[in-house]
Amino acid sequence: MSNKIVTFGEIMLRLATPGYLRFHQATEFDATYGGGESNVAVSLANYGMNAEFVTRLPKNDIGDAAIKTLRKYNVGVNNIVEGGDRVGIYFLETGAVSRGSKVVYDRANSAIAEITPGMVNWKEVFADATWFHWTGITPALSKGASDALKEALEVAKEMGVTVSCDLNYRAKLWKWGKQSHEVMPELVALTDIVLGNEEDAEMSLHISPEGVDVTGGHVDGKAYLSVSKQIMKLYPKVKKVITTLRGSINANHNTWEGVLYDGETLFESSQKYDITHIVDRVGGGDSFMGGLIYGLLTYPDNNQNALDFAVAASCLKHTIKGDFNLVTVDEVEKLMGGDASGRVAR
Repeated sequence: MSNKIVTFGEIMLRLATPGYLRFHQATEFDATYGGGESNVAVSLANYGMNAEFVTRLPKNDIGDAAIKTLRKYNVGVNNIVEGGDRVGIYFLETGAVSRGSKVVYDRANSAIAEITPGMVNWKEVFADATWFHWTGITPALSKGASDALKEALEVAKEMGVTVSCDLNYRAKLWKWGKQSHEVMPELVALTDIVLGNEEDAEMSLHISPEGVDVTGGHVDGKAYLSVSKQIMKLYPKVKKVITTLRGSINANHNTWEGVLYDGETLFESSQKYDITHIVDRVGGGDSFMGGLIYGLLTYPDNNQNALDFAVAASCLKHTIKGDFNLVTVDEVEKLMGGDASGRVAR
């Protein structure tokens, strides 16, 4: 597909403890790369889409390794800005049963955190683009990153590019002087399609769901209708609001579904997946977003199909180590069709 999809944010070195070891038990770490917006770009490239990732990386071996990883998965890297001294890092301890996973960030003063408006030629980036995706993680990194994102959104709006956002609230990141709810509203106002859960909406936009229980494996999708309506009323440019519904029974066992509201109809995913043996849930929301963008572009007049593709794609991500969702369109469509047997393909 020739139409380009651009994502903008930070790619990090991911250092994960092997298996289910705790940080203080680990004598080595599994090193991979990942980060919200790069994860979305990899998903889309994996589905055969023309995806490009924009960031800022230092000119050193670690920055080069991150770029080579993106190239390996056919993600465009031509507009990555060179500069800064370090690649951000996050450490991951994978939880089990009643012990949740833990993430420790080491991304202060990373190259992307020191980006400023004017470093990226957004008119050039969006010249042949039809879609731009961002997340609430990027404006949390620094004032410069927030301002650069706003610059990108203004150019995208001027050039008629469709914009999607994953609200992605991260409490540990908002340290530069402003809180999420002070920054996110003006960015969401320039966005067409919004993804987020109940905490994201509350912390980023001060919008609260009513009657939602997200514990014990039970989530009522219809309870999010009021949140979706509030977002669309406050932000008239928004055309669709999507929510992922994760029922957390324990660290290894989640239920997974989603809803999509288009201003008239609340679509609920056709299947509710019971994910009983989670391999790696990090990147689950990003894999949903990648599937959703693919679905909305592939089935432009079928919100139900787009939603079902996103939910199935992200269900499969829970079976894959690392941030990236390395599945094919055929595998996603097979699961959408009801085949969850996991039989060997010979």
